[in-house]
Amino acid sequence: MSKTVGDHLLERLSQWGVKRIFGYPGDGINGIMGAMGRHAEDFDYIRVRHEEMAAFMAGAHAKFTGEVGVCMATSGPGAIHLLNGLYDAKMDHMPVLAIVGQQAASSLGSDYQQEVDLQTLFKDVSAYVETVVTPAQLRHVVDRALRIAIAERQIATVIIPNDIQQMPAVESPPHVHGNVLSGTGVPQPRPYPHEEELLKAAEILNAGKKVAILAGAGALGARAELMQVAEALSAGVAKALLGKAALSDELPYVTGSIGLLGTRASYELMKKCDTLLIVGSTFPYTEFLPEEGQARAVQIDLHARNLSMRYPIEQSLLGDSAETLRRLVPLLKPKRHGAWRRGVEKNVASWWKELEAKAMESAEPINPQRVFWELSAQLPEDAILCGDSGSHTNWYARDIRMRGEMMGSLSGKLATMGSGVPYAIAAKLAHPQRPVIAIVGDGAMQMNGNAELVTAQQYWKRWSSPTFIVLVLNNHDLNQVTWEQRALGGDPKFSEAQDVIDFPYARYAEMLGFKGIRVDDPERIAEAWRDALAADRPVVIEFVTDPSVPPLPPHISLEQSRALLGSILHGDPNTWDVIKQSAKQLLSR
Repeated sequence: MSKTVGDHLLERLSQWGVKRIFGYPGDGINGIMGAMGRHAEDFDYIRVRHEEMAAFMAGAHAKFTGEVGVCMATSGPGAIHLLNGLYDAKMDHMPVLAIVGQQAASSLGSDYQQEVDLQTLFKDVSAYVETVVTPAQLRHVVDRALRIAIAERQIATVIIPNDIQQMPAVESPPHVHGNVLSGTGVPQPRPYPHEEELLKAAEILNAGKKVAILAGAGALGARAELMQVAEALSAGVAKALLGKAALSDELPYVTGSIGLLGTRASYELMKKCDTLLIVGSTFPYTEFLPEEGQARAVQIDLHARNLSMRYPIEQSLLGDSAETLRRLVPLLKPKRHGAWRRGVEKNVASWWKELEAKAMESAEPINPQRVFWELSAQLPEDAILCGDSGSHTNWYARDIRMRGEMMGSLSGKLATMGSGVPYAIAAKLAHPQRPVIAIVGDGAMQMNGNAELVTAQQYWKRWSSPTFIVLVLNNHDLNQVTWEQRALGGDPKFSEAQDVIDFPYARYAEMLGFKGIRVDDPERIAEAWRDALAADRPVVIEFVTDPSVPPLPPHISLEQSRALLGSILHGDPNTWDVIKQSAKQLLSR
């Protein structure tokens, strides 16, 4: 048969270096799927269980590889399902291309079955969205979509009606008025700070006596340079959640995560510093940064839109983090490791001891912090950790010590539930030789994690290492929201909304041919992790944990204390357990 628009689409993606596509079929993309069968050797097509998962996986692929992620869905409902995963990628600044089907162009405007105004639907989430209405248009639309997605780290959406997909391809549009010619490839944007800007930034940093650094996702590729700067400035380094892998937690001056999920050491660092260097972060919670006027500030970011948006910046440096820090190092005057640095390191050491004490407090039946504390000690140095959104995110942020070449990510700014398992699958497909661990609560597991285990079951035997573990915290509660209702709203737990019914996660894993481990005894936690990491197949490890262990912030405000007390006085169904576990955690040092 002659080459179709569907064939041309896949050939053009291949010319751009795309090797993996996450998707779910449907009649709105029949022409593309037919072409996919003819180009099967050129692509690793991953069939997910729901289109939202395809978008999650595309974003995670971008996070764990640095490449553009590509997802595909049919028209109407399939296209709509993509949106949450695309917003997750958009808000974490990941380059993703969404390819979406549409009803036949000849039927549009007739209120046809599954006809949705996709141009409008994808307008907000996409930096570029275009509908292909003629075969000659496809080449330049695909080229521009990928160029924008990669260069601007944004979402681009290409909509192709199903009748257009099956038309004869026009690989090279006629050289006439009204046609556009385009090419593949895009250089990575590389803003370059002026020398006088670097000198001004160095002057500010050199003058500081108590320097704090905040490292975010933009610092992930600048580990060596960040360490050099931290040593030269005798600084402490706090990490935003998406920057957790930017520096090893074994460094004595790394205070760990910052914010509501952060550490007391990070809180103290920000409250006492007189100078702040922000590297590749848009951390949103201003109350955890220095007060206005307390600290002089320098910020490094690749995008001007991110500069001075959370804290007043005296000198901005627009550029790549690693390159900018390298240029900055020779301009810095090394500081003596005096009282400031010693105080930072003392706070860090004290915090790790406190975390261990908190993790080892008894609970009914298992303290969730201990699950993460025991895991941290056994993690291979090349592990990849994929978090979800829930109370378990607190323990990931605080109790896991990043070291070696570990990677880790989750849904950052969107903080959506249900991302943990699809993130982990995408990570394992990208790095099949590395151990991958998904960290999921029982709510997110029932939301979509159980279904996506079927996707893992479909592909796991081709992985060079079988180590793929899904950690499920089974506490029968939508725990993060329960605690937010108590501490922020002053409301008792609303059981009808918050209770999560029991599900046999470990036994379900065994039905899929995986190893299932269920733990309800704290003395078995370490052994269970050893068994999971040594397994010859994927593992679902289910810990029955106590929902009354509070995810305490590093600093408890008077308002939060009053709200929590109010929720208890208003008849929280877990009143006495909440009081008991909160007292244990507050007194653990």
